[in-house]
Amino acid sequence: MPGSAGVVLAGGRSSRMGTPKAALEWHGSTLLRRTTGILARVTDGPVIVVRAAGQALPALSPDVEVVDDPREGKGPVQGIAAGLAALAGRADMAFISSTDMPFLHPAFIRRLLRVLGDSEGTDVALPVARGFKQPLAAAYRVSLADIAERLVKEDRLRPAFLFDECTVDQLDDEALKKDPVLAALDPDLDSVVNVNTPADYQMARARPAPEVTVHLFGTLAKSGGKSGPHTAAAATVGAAADAVGLVLDRHVTAALNGDQITRDGETPLVAGDTVFFLSADAGG
Repeated sequence: MPGSAGVVLAGGRSSRMGTPKAALEWHGSTLLRRTTGILARVTDGPVIVVRAAGQALPALSPDVEVVDDPREGKGPVQGIAAGLAALAGRADMAFISSTDMPFLHPAFIRRLLRVLGDSEGTDVALPVARGFKQPLAAAYRVSLADIAERLVKEDRLRPAFLFDECTVDQLDDEALKKDPVLAALDPDLDSVVNVNTPADYQMARARPAPEVTVHLFGTLAKSGGKSGPHTAAAATVGAAADAVGLVLDRHVTAALNGDQITRDGETPLVAGDTVFFLSADAGG
């Protein structure tokens, strides 16, 4: 049975930002690369980026799929419709995100997907975090694609119109943080903090990188003389390698939290992550 997928609305040039948000630098990567990477870590289905027709995007993981928004200037409901339509038959539900939430935490995504997955009668798990509804940080049934498409054709373009036609489970801060993992790793619900202006971006970028734990194993530990654990501030796997003086090349493999395997230095990290580095060569 299909599981969960991710959709990122890449958007275009923000009038307040003055530049495409998707390509904004984020600790050696980009906002879009980070958001898609976070979704890929959590979901077991495809990750879709919905862009304006012809919109240039920064480099993405080859596993990420890109679809064009068929209508220009129709807002987020059009993007939701396009993203969900691209997942028809491939996933039951999707976490839909804008690209400008650099502190999005996997625990937040899991919380919303779990709420949606545990209730057959619910169509949307909608966070009402920090006092505001967050339609672009929410979990949706893929089956809502047709309703969203009809609303776009009717020029009913606000997410509220979509919510009026389905069953929505709203979760405020207290309800969200009933998940002890989310409460511990994202206690202020920074997952929904977005960057709408240059000042927002500068303030967000000035925050320290997430604190992670790094271990070296096998020949890497022997050659460096330091197996770990080491605490490091690192927003990517590459930055974690740099923090322990490790060259991340084809001979090195990283395992996130003991499971996800990667050699991509731009794989995003979040608070609470543990990164294990080991030799990719035989005998490791």
